[in-house]
Amino acid sequence: MNYESKELHRLVEEKQPNICQIVAIENGKIVYSDEWNNYSKEDCTHVMSATKSIVALLVGIAVDQGLIKSVDEHVISYFPDYKVKRGEKTIYEVTIRHLLSMRAPYKCKGDPWTKVCSSDNWTYASLDFLGGRKGITDEFKYQTVCIHILSGLLYEVTGMTTVDYANKYLFEPLGIPQHRNYYAETIEEHKHFILDKNPKENIWFSDPNGLGTPGYGLCMSATDMAKIGVLCLNNGVYDGKRIVSSDWIKEMTRPRVVENDAFRGMSYGYLWWIVHPEDGIYAAIGNSGNVIYVNPKKNIVVGITSFFNPRIIDRIEFIENELLEK
Repeated sequence: MNYESKELHRLVEEKQPNICQIVAIENGKIVYSDEWNNYSKEDCTHVMSATKSIVALLVGIAVDQGLIKSVDEHVISYFPDYKVKRGEKTIYEVTIRHLLSMRAPYKCKGDPWTKVCSSDNWTYASLDFLGGRKGITDEFKYQTVCIHILSGLLYEVTGMTTVDYANKYLFEPLGIPQHRNYYAETIEEHKHFILDKNPKENIWFSDPNGLGTPGYGLCMSATDMAKIGVLCLNNGVYDGKRIVSSDWIKEMTRPRVVENDAFRGMSYGYLWWIVHPEDGIYAAIGNSGNVIYVNPKKNIVVGITSFFNPRIIDRIEFIENELLEK
């Protein structure tokens, strides 16, 4: 790979026009870093569903701290003040593991954006959708809105908002700038946050109670995404300091087969996609091509940020067939 290649810059400009930043790290050193679309190295982009993978690390840190005893604990046990809907029984069987592996049952076909995001308590509104008459089917069901339950759960065990917990135990140890909450007062502001192509600050989209959305909403630079990747590549250690246990990284990236081909044949871990199980390659993947790509075999990490383009699902092919082949 020619990391100084002007050809690569032009290729991105012509064929991947919504990319804002790329940072590639090989054997612990930054070997490629570039920006497009008037973004600077420090600017942030909304990384969409790659947010989920950051939350998986936060859950792991809470497990390491003993605040969560086991991912096999029942979710509802963490919300003693929540009143279960009449006749709902399945919710009592749902575990934290079900949420992390996208195998929790929900009483909705897609993401109930309006009902959750217009409520006063997004956690409880999400719990209202958890369960159903089919019981625990262990069926893979990808959710973005209703996993807000995880932010509520983290608050219950830590007493800290999502962003405060992340700042103290993940971002600061990695040298990632402190983040703050961003709350949209109106539907228009919510849409603008997602659709806007301009650089963003170090913010995390939050609910009215200050809990960061775990399914989307985190804004990061490619440099900071790459740091997350290096942490995972090094089995939870960054710059000689243990941030999260190696046991958690191993369990978080253990491949679980997704039963249909809707997700390009990839497997799933705990809120991380397992791209090539045979080679241990995994990734945080967000809509529009936001990616943290981790290849332990080649000791490579790639962070890519991109502004909103709904036609682009992921950038795995670009990373493997274009970026790493240059």
